[in-house]
Amino acid sequence: MFIFGARGTGKSTLIQELFPVSNQILHINFLTEVDEDNFGRNPDQLSYVLSSKKYKQIVIDEVQKFPKILDIVHLEIEKNPDLQFILTGSSARKLKRRGANLLAGRAFTYSLFPFTHLELKKDFDLEHSLQFGDLPKVYSYKNVEDKNEYLKSYIKNYLKEEIAIEQIVRNIEPFRDFLEAAAQCNGQIINFSKIAKTVGVSDKTIFSYYQILEDTLIGFFLPPFHRSVRKRQREAPKFFFFDIGVKRAIEKTVLLPIAKKSFGYGFLFEHFIIKELIALNEYYKKDFSLSYLRTKDDAEIDLVIERPGLKDLLVEIKSSNRVTDEDCRTMNRFIPDWDRPCEGQLWSTDKLEKKIGHTICVHWTEGLKRLFG
Repeated sequence: MFIFGARGTGKSTLIQELFPVSNQILHINFLTEVDEDNFGRNPDQLSYVLSSKKYKQIVIDEVQKFPKILDIVHLEIEKNPDLQFILTGSSARKLKRRGANLLAGRAFTYSLFPFTHLELKKDFDLEHSLQFGDLPKVYSYKNVEDKNEYLKSYIKNYLKEEIAIEQIVRNIEPFRDFLEAAAQCNGQIINFSKIAKTVGVSDKTIFSYYQILEDTLIGFFLPPFHRSVRKRQREAPKFFFFDIGVKRAIEKTVLLPIAKKSFGYGFLFEHFIIKELIALNEYYKKDFSLSYLRTKDDAEIDLVIERPGLKDLLVEIKSSNRVTDEDCRTMNRFIPDWDRPCEGQLWSTDKLEKKIGHTICVHWTEGLKRLFG
């Protein structure tokens, strides 16, 4: 199996918990110099080791650093189908771009994200998630300053280890400026030309920078909705960072208070809901297609969720704790004219369930619960 996830989501911790070091489990970690020397620079060593001792499971951490070892993994699977390989990395797309062997369908693929509210259970606090994000390490720090320092170091390490050392971009300074611009435009429809002028590079370069963020799992695109795939590709997507704390650290706003009922709070709440949806959609293997809808007259639906075999679900996201008729006005316009069976919901922090026109209004936790069962 492959387990992919951005740095800091807990891949190493998870596999150490599930597959602890023993005489039957071989652990290889490419973040250590010893394993880099023994296996990274000479992948054939893995075959020699497996020939000399009977292991049941082989764990290879950060496999993207030395993708050639996947050829040896493929060979060993062919020789001994009872062997189980557990491989972690920062991106399947990154491996593909390097021409790596992804085992031709012989491996299941899983993704790991920052904590969801379901994993945190009683420890979940919405205000904490909106200010500091949900990377596991953030929860190990007790005071605000330490949380901020960790998130700042996360960005520095990302730029150094993921971008500079691996020479993904030749000049790090424009990419650093781009990161800040992308964080400020988080959750908005991407204007490639505007960002290009701000950073001082071409539109094509900005597009490639966004692809780097997607390749390293630092963020994800939310495409525009259209029945035609071709037309979807023509419209500009939105982009969301994978973690709110990381996004705020790039902007240098982690220590700034977030005022409830402000536009900023609403944007962060929408970001939070969409990142939860992305993670839960992957964890529950639902294969829902997520997109946003904006018409020519700038009317917008935050989420269109296409569900195989079920009605389309249109979702408006509001941070308000008291939903009104005005909040449902856009949704109630769209529902009667939708060209196939659909349902409209508004997710908010209002604990009272109600129906306003065609729109069912529920607390956001109830909305996710109904969606994923």
